[in-house]
Amino acid sequence: MLVVIEGSSSLFVVGTAGHVDHGKSTLIHALTGIDPDRLREEKSRGMTIELGFAWLELPSGAEVSIVDVPGHERFIKNMLMGIGGVDVALLIVAADEGPMPQTREHVAILDLLGIEIGIVVMTKKDLVDQDWLDLVTLDVQELLVGTSLTDAEVIAVSAETGDGLGELRTALDKLIAELPAHESTGKPRLPVDRSFTITGFGAVITGTLTGGSLKIGQELEVLPSRLKARIRGLQVHEQSKDQVGPGTRLAVNLSGITHSEIQRGDLLTTADWLKPSTAFDATLRVILDAPRPVRHNHKVTLFVGTREVPATIRILEDDLILPGSTGLVQIRTKEKVPVVRGDFFVVRDTESTLGGGQVLAVNTPRRKRNNTDTISHLNTIASGSSEDVIFNALTSIEPASVSQLVVTTGTNSDEVEAAVTILETDGRIKRLGTDTRYFISNGGWNKLFESAVSTLSSFHAAYHLRLGMPLQDFRGQLKLKPAAFGAVLNSLISGEFVATNDAWVGIPAHIPSLSTRQEVEVSEYLKSISADRFSPSTEQTIDIEILQFLSERGDVVRISSDIVYPTEVYTEMKSKIIESGSDGNEITITGVREIFGTSRKYTLAILEHMDSQGLTRRTGDTRFVR
Repeated sequence: MLVVIEGSSSLFVVGTAGHVDHGKSTLIHALTGIDPDRLREEKSRGMTIELGFAWLELPSGAEVSIVDVPGHERFIKNMLMGIGGVDVALLIVAADEGPMPQTREHVAILDLLGIEIGIVVMTKKDLVDQDWLDLVTLDVQELLVGTSLTDAEVIAVSAETGDGLGELRTALDKLIAELPAHESTGKPRLPVDRSFTITGFGAVITGTLTGGSLKIGQELEVLPSRLKARIRGLQVHEQSKDQVGPGTRLAVNLSGITHSEIQRGDLLTTADWLKPSTAFDATLRVILDAPRPVRHNHKVTLFVGTREVPATIRILEDDLILPGSTGLVQIRTKEKVPVVRGDFFVVRDTESTLGGGQVLAVNTPRRKRNNTDTISHLNTIASGSSEDVIFNALTSIEPASVSQLVVTTGTNSDEVEAAVTILETDGRIKRLGTDTRYFISNGGWNKLFESAVSTLSSFHAAYHLRLGMPLQDFRGQLKLKPAAFGAVLNSLISGEFVATNDAWVGIPAHIPSLSTRQEVEVSEYLKSISADRFSPSTEQTIDIEILQFLSERGDVVRISSDIVYPTEVYTEMKSKIIESGSDGNEITITGVREIFGTSRKYTLAILEHMDSQGLTRRTGDTRFVR
């Protein structure tokens, strides 16, 4: 059972757990006057099967939403669907029976989900005497030792007589008042626990909102399908709202989507920030009562948010995790799962809860097992500050932008922005580029810088007559994507570590020069191609590296595989061709031949070269100046 409490400044979720027939639904009915069991089968069997809902007002005036979850072991999956987003737990134990198997399993689940605030409600107080009640209370307190609910207050009630209900309301009210307000990250997330349709309204879903606010008209994304929908209406306790904040138990009417296209386990959020994972790193704690250890490649069912998916656990240290122990794992899922760092989860196999843990990093590559660097990296994330988390994520994908760090860590952009500012101030990372915002660790920059210098030095040694290495070849050697490469190149240029133009990059100290023999060869070659200005000889050839050098130095322009013009001749021809096409006049092969008195071979070559340079535009057999 879940309870959402709406106070004046913040909203909270209270989850109620307990064994079947211990009176959870009866207690809700007594507190609220609403029967949370809505299915005919539930009423006929006297047992909760699906999630049910009710609400009441506490003494302070705070409204409380209640979500009833089943206690029977056959419906533990439904219980897990309703327990997400809980701030406070109400553990229901029947006074006449005491702790039972599902009591223990529900306590373990609450503990795995990190729920540290709660109340133990002893129901059916009217069926036992005080001595028995005291014994059962001791049993419950012993059960809770070492769990997140160790210090939970115990309150005995009777739904039949009303005894203790007032005390429970007051205790719950006091507990809620002491909780801090929910943090809003600006990234609302609504795990869907019900999806249905209402005639005349269309698709309606319900869930408990975390992370941020929702408002009417807002566009949302359904994950993992990435379908888009728009909020048509919002309701809290059958009251329409224009906007709701984190912690709210609500119903959302959606347009642009049918209820069959969104289902339990999906997540509603704002678009383009959360990339669903099929692999994430995590801590995993195996509960002490687990029937077996968790082994490497253990097949399990993963429960996170309201989603249930088949998964495989890869243990990153050793080969198994014993009951009562914790280890680092990578969880690989058969379906995409929209999770973020810090999310809690539970894993089960067959009919048993094995354990659970917390997400450390999302969308992670396949990890090497028993790798000291990986283990150290994940331990830092597990125990470190936000800056440590961002720094470790950066070192695994650097250079990286803020948006990439958001996806990798599963956090929000504000947290990443704040962390990189601190890391940059502390001198642990370096900002790359000018217009783009990429970051890299100091160690990553040193490695990248060494690789860049080594790559260019090797190129200059092999091609000593060239001014530099082609930019795209240089990017390929550094194995960088275009945007990141641009940022890195800008930083290398601003530090005067490299020199570049639009085509090449080189080391500034490298100055190509010809040998005496090569100077003689070049002199003869230039005389040869200058003898007939507009029809240069193609008979005398020169080493391709020397020709590339002459081109880069600006002595010649190579317009085809065998035709090379002295630069001043090419410039003259280009100018006259453009002049002939002024005022929209056609440029023809015949007309150009007449201007220069040259053959079709040379005319066609220079025109095609000008086409390739974007100076002219060909239409059929004619051309026009662009």
